[in-house]
Amino acid sequence: MGGTKKKPLAAMEKNQDGQDQPQAEEGKGKKGKEQKSAPQQRKQLAVVLPKSTDEALVKTLAPLKAITTYGASRALGVNASVAVTVLRQLEGKGLLYRSGGFSGHSVWAVTKAN
Repeated sequence: MGGTKKKPLAAMEKNQDGQDQPQAEEGKGKKGKEQKSAPQQRKQLAVVLPKSTDEALVKTLAPLKAITTYGASRALGVNASVAVTVLRQLEGKGLLYRSGGFSGHSVWAVTKAN
């Protein structure tokens, strides 16, 4: 229940010095805030896909028993985000189909036509 404590003399002097300067620089501070530029736009990161044909990618993935993100990334020699992009593209073209998985952890299989 005590309230605020008495500050040491050094802290009180710093407060007095700090209060004097902003009043003198008050006009300058407002101009600086008005001249702030708009927030910068985020850079869009592009994914560099392996330079192989779709059939070559499917042949690389076909020996895998279950095609997962991690297994595809190891087989293709790329990181997991690139492997997910490749798998989704192949799924969109009908070369792979999603055979199982849950909660973002999908398992793909090669279509029988290939």
